[in-house]
Amino acid sequence: MIATNTSSRPKTSLIPKSPRDSYWITTFGCQMNKADSERMAGILEEMGYHEAKTELEADLVLYNTCTIRDNAEQKVYSYLGRQAKRKQTSPHLKLIVAGCVAQQEGEALLRRVPEIDLVMGPQHANRLETLLRQVDNGQQVLATEEDHIHEDLTTARRDSTICAWVNVIYGCNERCTYCVVPSVRGKEQSRYPEAIRAEIEKLALLGYKEITLLGQNIDAYGRDLPGITKQGRRQNTFTDLLHYIHDVEGIERIRFATSHPRYFTSRLIKACSELQKVCEHFHIPFQSGDNEILRSMARGYTIERYMRIIKQIRQLIPHASISADVIVAFPGETTQQFQKTLSVIEEVGFDQVNTAAYSPRPHTPAANWPNQLPEAVKIERLQELNALVEKTAKQRNSRYKHHVEEVLAEDINPKNQNQLMGRTRTNRLTFFPKEGPLGYRYKPGDIVSVEIKEVRSFSLSGIPLR
Repeated sequence: MIATNTSSRPKTSLIPKSPRDSYWITTFGCQMNKADSERMAGILEEMGYHEAKTELEADLVLYNTCTIRDNAEQKVYSYLGRQAKRKQTSPHLKLIVAGCVAQQEGEALLRRVPEIDLVMGPQHANRLETLLRQVDNGQQVLATEEDHIHEDLTTARRDSTICAWVNVIYGCNERCTYCVVPSVRGKEQSRYPEAIRAEIEKLALLGYKEITLLGQNIDAYGRDLPGITKQGRRQNTFTDLLHYIHDVEGIERIRFATSHPRYFTSRLIKACSELQKVCEHFHIPFQSGDNEILRSMARGYTIERYMRIIKQIRQLIPHASISADVIVAFPGETTQQFQKTLSVIEEVGFDQVNTAAYSPRPHTPAANWPNQLPEAVKIERLQELNALVEKTAKQRNSRYKHHVEEVLAEDINPKNQNQLMGRTRTNRLTFFPKEGPLGYRYKPGDIVSVEIKEVRSFSLSGIPLR
């Protein structure tokens, strides 16, 4: 870690002196970032901070950043400008940039926004208290060197009391030519199965009903852990982990993300069909429907391989929902290659697809290729893709109408206080009245049988049955 002394910075005590000392965390990007933010919030609350009512009232502001898309990165700089101006009249304010932009930009962030107190990459999230100690000693701190991610001994301040994220593997060893994640999140580091199970058992004791296992490339789990069976098959694979944690009492549902077609196995599909708690939802990015583009992306599979995975899922778990990520207008993509992507969307009938036009990212090979497509082409293709995704999602959702689905109520609908909102096992957002037959009132945490009455492209509505 690099710690730059700055004599102009006043020292403050590590533990807040007043119960008024508060924090605010803004999270950009993926589920991994959300999980990191919950852990950092837990660290701050153990230090004595409390969550501020608004960002502009907080004594400590932390931006947990994302660099997957350029617009997310630019939004961070906009937020920083507002806080830097505020710090001129509130010098006690601590300003922290964490996450992927922090890792990518490093010292350049401090030069661009000298009001920042701490720049820390994703691998340092668990070290927040130690780094803040240096800030309180009057230092401007840069923590972006590669670091082993130690087991998290803190208690995350989770946003939900029903559903929880559980990290199982950090980092990524893939080298997709468009993706900045490996350079900002570091190499793969799997947590030990015993530590993962212990965390899940603690969550169960706290009343959590659902967990989502997280990894940038979750199917790679265990590759860096020891363990070969006598039969020569590696232990500690992700499939082994699912079997190992499945019987934790109190946990009703298990989800996981994100999968990679290169490592997604028939054994995993079979386990998901047999393990009752594993929800019938798979998020498997395919990125492009054309093999030449997939090779340019360095994805390591063909579209034929991807379609075999989908076929196996449909055979063993016919009612499963499948979502994906897609990039259009990748450098050199022709109209015909784009049409192949549309064909995959239509053939599979995805329940949901996260779409994006290609965005050049720093330190990635594709950003320097000469065959970049015009912005107008990117916009046109993305609009066409989004229209098809919405159409197919609504068609796929029609299978729920008049069916009874098991919904885990997660919260009150903020737009209608008389409704609860939750998700089916297949990850469909569902709204239903709090009050059921005979006046029974449901609450968050209940698993409710809901008859679906209305279907939309990305959500459902229904009435509870008793």
